Amino acid sequence: MRIARELLALGLVAAIPGPAVSAQTAAGVVPGIEVLLTDSMHLIRGKRIGLLTNHSGRDREGRSTIDLLFKAPGVRLTALFGAEHGIRGTAKAGEKISSSVDSATGVPVYSLFGDVRVPTAEMLKDVDVLLYDIQDVGARVYTYEWTLALTANAAKKPIIVLDRPDPIRADRYEGNILDPKFASLVGQYPVALRYGLTPGELLRFLSGTKLIDAEVHVVPMKNYRRSMWFDETKLAWINPSPNLRSLDAELLYPGTVFFEGTTATEGRGTDAPFTLIGAAWMTDNVAIAAELNALALPGVRFDTTTRTIEPGYKFGGQTIPMVEVKVTDRNAVRPVALGIRMLRAIYARHPRDFQWRVPQIDRLAGTDKLRAAVEQNGVDALIAQWDADAARFAQQVKPYLIYR
Repeated sequence: MRIARELLALGLVAAIPGPAVSAQTAAGVVPGIEVLLTDSMHLIRGKRIGLLTNHSGRDREGRSTIDLLFKAPGVRLTALFGAEHGIRGTAKAGEKISSSVDSATGVPVYSLFGDVRVPTAEMLKDVDVLLYDIQDVGARVYTYEWTLALTANAAKKPIIVLDRPDPIRADRYEGNILDPKFASLVGQYPVALRYGLTPGELLRFLSGTKLIDAEVHVVPMKNYRRSMWFDETKLAWINPSPNLRSLDAELLYPGTVFFEGTTATEGRGTDAPFTLIGAAWMTDNVAIAAELNALALPGVRFDTTTRTIEPGYKFGGQTIPMVEVKVTDRNAVRPVALGIRMLRAIYARHPRDFQWRVPQIDRLAGTDKLRAAVEQNGVDALIAQWDADAARFAQQVKPYLIYR
């Protein structure tokens, strides 16, 4: 089994054979950092290590990957790199972060969400191998995976992904494939909006299809199955970023995130971002919820509420009407289609108050066709096209999958 994992880590095999369910599986998923430290240390022993991580990089006992590598025998941790939200995961979305020094280890921390988005030669001068250990959310509009991809492409150093779960199942694909004309840090390469991959699989796909030029290795998890939700892995829940605070929010995020690119709010500044959509002018929220419920969208129902929004966000300091999305069957929810339907329902009732934040919405959607479909009541055709994109993407990634 160790040999199989070593071949996988070197990118020479696509999957580790094994039963779909076993006693080990019932014991819970073992993240890549623990697999590395127990039987794959030869990959980093004697190397100077640069680590791209944040607060979510930890073992099952809650010990930080930073501390584990710093104390690992035969390893020199020489540089830390932080993505959006910083090395501790507390900075607000989009907040520029400065480089610093980690107080616990004395290792320099280089921000990749400040003056630069990829490591410079100076940052990498004492690094032989890069490691990545961050919990992802399985949505293209998240920045962590693109910081990983851009770093791997630019660094020209071997990069090892310490793999972690796709929390919203790694066997579901939804949404369009990004049009490269709209590439940004919320969608850098042509992948589906809900891409159904672990971080290691995603980087294998990007490298294998020559979208990036990088020497990629993956240390896989033990006991992981593609059909798992995060709470089935038995790993401790840690908010991956300040405004994703529940598994339901992560599931809805690939669709409700579109409201970031509008004059309605996606729920930031409330207790439940990405499950609440509202605006001061949405006084007909009861009618909107009823209209959405009449669509019988799978796995959800819509309710109404009000919230007082924290200062610093859309409608900050105001108490506003909102529509609440409640998940009733997570295996049935199609978040991307749900988000599109919500956009259309609210736009149709408020064509003047509801405005797009261009180009933000186009970056989030990876296309300018979403705006046109919502405005022209063409969402049925758009969803059908995006479903075809998702099916095509599912075929494209098959050679790069690691888990069953």
